Amino acid sequence: MKKTIKLDNIDPIEIYGAGNKILSEFCTYFPELRVVARGDEIILEGKESRIQEFTQKFGELTERRQHKSGLTIYDVEDIFDGESSPERFKLSGDAVIVHGTDGKPIRARNRKQEEMVQAYFDNDLVFAVGPAGTGKTYIAIALAVRALKNREVKRIILTRPAVEAGERLGFLPGDLKDKLDPYLQPLYDALGDMIPSRKLQEFMTDGTIQIAPLAYMRGRTLDRACVILDEAQNTNMGQLKMFLTRMGCDAKFIVTGDASQIDLPRREDSGLLRGIEKVKNIKGVATLFFSNEDIVRHPLVSKIVKALED
Repeated sequence: MKKTIKLDNIDPIEIYGAGNKILSEFCTYFPELRVVARGDEIILEGKESRIQEFTQKFGELTERRQHKSGLTIYDVEDIFDGESSPERFKLSGDAVIVHGTDGKPIRARNRKQEEMVQAYFDNDLVFAVGPAGTGKTYIAIALAVRALKNREVKRIILTRPAVEAGERLGFLPGDLKDKLDPYLQPLYDALGDMIPSRKLQEFMTDGTIQIAPLAYMRGRTLDRACVILDEAQNTNMGQLKMFLTRMGCDAKFIVTGDASQIDLPRREDSGLLRGIEKVKNIKGVATLFFSNEDIVRHPLVSKIVKALED
């Protein structure tokens, strides 16, 4: 049996991939079929049942393309692993991001957090900048946990620069993990609210969740991961560039920071705001600025922040 699939209103390279990489991966699941791609037409030859299956799965692939800026071979794997096509997140005022370990729903608590959630689903790189207590990091980690539970990503990677907040801690005993844990404790706290301790330990043991200082990101390519850079105000331009260029296929990056709490020896070395200025107009990048009015901690926190700034 022969059949021709016509690509209507779709640029073939968006489906085939560069050098037909995506189509070639797709065809590995149908070794008994003869598949010839000619422009916007795909000619199939083989058993009718397999041609029908090819047509169905290929339809899922083209539908998936409508929800994404670009396809990768991971999309092909997802289709044959039985995962459904990704749907755009529809934000409502009471949308639950994920449920905590105590069963309570974790959701955006104000309009700015809602904007951050929507920006995450609409873009691959999100900058969230603002004062302490606005929930930037907490919402970012909730989004990452949601993505992991929904199999949208295969791992979560959390990182922050190991910069002391105005103190000199001196020698810290223990192995590398023991020395770094004080810097990374806020990330552990947030994860502990959303993932049961035993499961969290399993995830950290097998590498599904990784928490590491920023210096350990160099040289890596992070595919199918939700990656969060916290305390980004303590990075210089070189470090920020190094981090952002780790982005691999099907990755989501979130950068959070507070430009009023720079702990670098020279405040002018911070690359966060300068970096945002350079990339803010790139498609796929979203920038959100939180204010004192967006603080969701104890009511005194926003008053304290304002008083100290004044």
